[in-house]
Amino acid sequence: MTSALLVIDMQQGLCSGEWAAHDIDRVLQRVNGLIDRARAAGVPVVLIQHEEGEGDLVHDTSGWQLVDGLHARPGDPRVRKLTPDSFYETELGQLLQQRGIDHLAICGLQSDFCIDTTVRHALALGYHVTLAGDAHSTVDNEVLPAERITAHHNWVLARLQTYGTRMEVVPAEAVPFA
Repeated sequence: MTSALLVIDMQQGLCSGEWAAHDIDRVLQRVNGLIDRARAAGVPVVLIQHEEGEGDLVHDTSGWQLVDGLHARPGDPRVRKLTPDSFYETELGQLLQQRGIDHLAICGLQSDFCIDTTVRHALALGYHVTLAGDAHSTVDNEVLPAERITAHHNWVLARLQTYGTRMEVVPAEAVPFA
């Protein structure tokens, strides 16, 4: 398999202030560990950034910027998106195809929106997917605390049978890079 690491929405506006994801310092540490391991294995790191027409995630505002401390490099491919799906109306699919990628390791924010949607679309497109189960997070909602939301998504995504054995959820330290 030829891998890529997708780092989804690790942005200032989702890592601090009102929308700061649960346990973001731990998540950032694990995401950085994945980035470092991917680079050591020669695996491309793709940085995906969500944007909206108003609010904290307007393109080029401080909230839209990658979070301080993220091990990003200027040459890392970046993908801008307007929906929770990192593939929908973006250049992500073309970027991965040009590099011959067939395995995606996924981490970032938010478990119940962009992580879930991107994982499912990647599987539908035929990619092998490894979700770093301890390197994604979200915020509390009216129904569940963030910790339970993330645990729920790990449980559900690990059990998707429709896509065969192409999906796994593992700790960040066990994510394979090939």
